[in-house]
Amino acid sequence: MPISYRFRWIPFVAAMLAMALGIVLGNWQTGRAAQKEAIEATMAARTMATPLVLASGTPLPDLGTLEYRRVLAQGEFVREWTVYLENRPYQGVPGFYVLTPLRIAGSDRHLLVMRGWAPRNMADRTRVPEFSTPSGAASIRGVARSDVGKLLQLGQPQPVKPGALLQNLDIGDFERASGLAMLPFVLEQTGDDADGLVRDWPRPSAGVDKHRGYAFQWYALAATALIFFIATGFRRASN
Repeated sequence: MPISYRFRWIPFVAAMLAMALGIVLGNWQTGRAAQKEAIEATMAARTMATPLVLASGTPLPDLGTLEYRRVLAQGEFVREWTVYLENRPYQGVPGFYVLTPLRIAGSDRHLLVMRGWAPRNMADRTRVPEFSTPSGAASIRGVARSDVGKLLQLGQPQPVKPGALLQNLDIGDFERASGLAMLPFVLEQTGDDADGLVRDWPRPSAGVDKHRGYAFQWYALAATALIFFIATGFRRASN
């Protein structure tokens, strides 16, 4: 029987759409992997830099070159303005990120410190976790971050106030609500201060292999759509 190929428009269009989808999403996942590799390289380079010591009158570098750099902040916590970011699980356990502003020593500037994670009380979801906060002068070590991260907002955002349970937090909103002069970045605290908080922060560069795996799956979908279209055409032509 002669071998011929029968072209059909509907399978052709369906195959082209599947291929386009696979290629676009594969490229997106490849781009995400490249972005995280760039973040990892930046983090490695800035970790080697001398820590920035924040004290009275310390000039700040450009925010773009400050992120992921190690910082030593000296000052005193404004304890009454502690707030909590909810829906931040750790190893599968629901919990909060605890944030407290630190007044920089000898100045009126404040730095929002992401102090750590604490579990949620499942019997009373409005009850905040127990932890200790240093009183008086403190030296806080950490890593500079441009913001606290953002989740999909569920429902109406709660007003920013002392002790608030928040889904997301913008530094500008915190400054307006508290009346405190805030620096334009946050400090992801590191080290163990025996205050009852966990400081095992998610690494922003994590997941490169996962993105590459997803990219391979999407490219495979595109290739499969093309092969299926060609093979189906030949099979139909031989019937």
